[in-house]
Amino acid sequence: MILVNTDYISGKEFEMLGLVKGSTVQSKNVGKDITQGFKTLVGGELTAYNEMMNDARALATKRMVMEAENLKADAIVNIRYSSSAIMQGAAEVIAYGTAVKFV
Repeated sequence: MILVNTDYISGKEFEMLGLVKGSTVQSKNVGKDITQGFKTLVGGELTAYNEMMNDARALATKRMVMEAENLKADAIVNIRYSSSAIMQGAAEVIAYGTAVKFV
């Protein structure tokens, strides 16, 4: 499966199959929330939340690819990510793009 954030793939012609997406809501445990809360007092990178968001993007991407595979797609073009806070310490990540089949 080819994944790109452009609306084309060099040297390939394709037909669009439709929108595919994957999403997840992730949170850290209360212990991580407390330690990251203390970190905000002194500043710096919140590594536990960074890891959480990386894991969330990976899972959302995997779910998007699974949806594209169900359509027998060869690639997903114009991939985008969006995230939003659901509650304190929890975030939703959505990955979406256009599933395509090579001609």
